Formats: sequence, structure tokens, C-alpha cells
Amino acid sequence: MAGEVLMSISKDEREQAILRIHRIFHADQESDRITAEKNLALAEQRSRAEERVVIARNLMEMNLSTEQIIIATGLTREEVENLNEVN
Repeated sequence: MAGEVLMSISKDEREQAILRIHRIFHADQESDRITAEKNLALAEQRSRAEERVVIARNLMEMNLSTEQIIIATGLTREEVENLNEVN
């Protein structure tokens, strides 16, 4: 009888350990998915920001005013003026 109880306890501990490992695995997967989504969103933001700068430079070459460039690109006055200094 003691052997049966020991086997039952061992089985329960093994199953609990498997469940813990399973939970950890799924938590890691979810964390990886969230990290990947955040990285993708950040890359998209950077790409849009770089695109706005390229557009602003093109508009500057067309001799548009700072105000017009701000309206067209959504950049701040400071960002546009910094582009003037770089050119």
C-alpha cells in the first residue's frame, strides 16, 4: 500500500512538473510574440519617420516654405529647421 501511495505522489509531482514546464513554455512563446510585434511596430514607425524626412528634403529642393513643409509632412518646425542646417 505504501508503494502505491508513493507511486501516486510521484506521478502527481511529475504531472505538476510537466504542467509547470508547459506553462513556462507558453509564457515564453507569448513573450516572444509580443516582443516581435513591438519590434515590428517600432520598425514601421522609424520607416514612416525616415520617409517624412525624405519628403521634406524634396519639398525643400522645390523651394517650399517651412510652413508648407510642416503641413505636408507633419514634422515639427524644429525638425524642418534642422534639415535646413544639415543641407
